[in-house]
Amino acid sequence: MTGSRRTQTRTTPMRHPSPSSKSRRHAGFTLLEMVIVLGIIAMLLGGAIYSSLGILGSSKMGRADSDFQTISSNLMQYKTANGFYPTTQQGLRALVERPSTNPVPARWSAIMKKVPLDPWDSEYIYRFPGKRDPTEPEIISKGPDGIENTADDLSSQDQK
Repeated sequence: MTGSRRTQTRTTPMRHPSPSSKSRRHAGFTLLEMVIVLGIIAMLLGGAIYSSLGILGSSKMGRADSDFQTISSNLMQYKTANGFYPTTQQGLRALVERPSTNPVPARWSAIMKKVPLDPWDSEYIYRFPGKRDPTEPEIISKGPDGIENTADDLSSQDQK
């Protein structure tokens, strides 16, 4: 041999990672996982919608109470200006239009632009004297069923 030395370099072929179970797990979601997540979202939305139905009902009750207070304040203003409340026959229209039936107020002025409807789009019923307190007027909402003298009626003279 001649004395020359060959340098041998070994090159290792580059290995591409084979698709193993580890890399497949992180590639994306499985169909089962997607179905479970969508099911959970649907249950949460269903519960939220069901809960909001009770909130809507109680907000209408709150609006009716607020209307009772507003109308009662306007009726008090009417009484202060005229010395008496409107009669049942004159009704809440007396706050908007000058009554033409007795007693006709001497110093009438419009107190409201229009009489509001109750939260269920019915007209409020007005009574003077009221059933529970005959010294005060009573304002009544027919409630959700829209029928007078049923259990769901609301009155300004109800116990709070």
